[in-house]
Amino acid sequence: MADRAALVAHARRTIAAGSKSFAAASRLFDARTRERAQLLYAWCRACDDIADGQVLGHGASAVQDATARLSRMRMLTAKALAGEETGDLSFDCLGVVAAETGLPHRYAHDLIDGFALDAQEWRPRSEDDLLRYCYHVAGTVGCMMAVVMGVAPDDEAVLDRACDLGIAFQLANIARDISEDDVIDRCYLPVEWLVEVDIPPGEHMKPPFRPRLAVLARRLSGMAERYEASARTGTKALPFRSAWAVLAAAGIYGDIAREVAARGPRAWDRRVTTSNADKLGWVVTAGWQAMRRRSFPDASRDGLWTRGPATL
Repeated sequence: MADRAALVAHARRTIAAGSKSFAAASRLFDARTRERAQLLYAWCRACDDIADGQVLGHGASAVQDATARLSRMRMLTAKALAGEETGDLSFDCLGVVAAETGLPHRYAHDLIDGFALDAQEWRPRSEDDLLRYCYHVAGTVGCMMAVVMGVAPDDEAVLDRACDLGIAFQLANIARDISEDDVIDRCYLPVEWLVEVDIPPGEHMKPPFRPRLAVLARRLSGMAERYEASARTGTKALPFRSAWAVLAAAGIYGDIAREVAARGPRAWDRRVTTSNADKLGWVVTAGWQAMRRRSFPDASRDGLWTRGPATL
């Protein structure tokens, strides 16, 4: 297996190419936490790329061998978690960070279960279905990141808040990527929502339905805001630099959801992004917020989706 320094270098290159937003936020961690976050990111990025037939998050396409890809992902992940060499640097990264932090293996398996839903061409029927999916593909990452930042693996209250941040991020991504998902025949808008606004199945990107689609995007944005607020409460349990990074990421991703909502029917004419200046602004703002986080009012979790023993 490659030595730790080589794996960290690989992870650093991966995050620089795969997510400018996450890379910007990760610089705020202390050195040890930053390395572990980057190692975890490398594995998450590799799984996402395998599932979507893309490279470093770009060029997603419909895949013809989804079952085989999923089997490979599960096999390499199991080997990594068992401390075995996998032959893939990104999966070896997972082995290192799991061993160093005592990362509960169930979160890695739950994440892959989310990719399995996509492989099955699954569609959410209800809002609860949507939130379960968000847990599998992003809430799990929030939980894993919390453990990387030093949260005890059995601190369920803080892990719920970390999960909420992952869900907020995924809701923002879904709102932003409705058009891109449609190109590869995916739709994460609940069927019940589409029925409510009288959009026929498969027709949501057609121009006549854009105003109604914008209503659903605002709904996603509002949900993301509630989960983001809950996650901010969880930063009270984190060290200053970790809280700083989390609050910066929350602001950056929160702006994506807010911009989609603000653009209305034109939200998908060009991809919503955050500028370098906006990212820097959130780094500064988040630093101030992190210093004052102990005085944050506690956001209630009443009505928010909560992890359970069976998530599928």
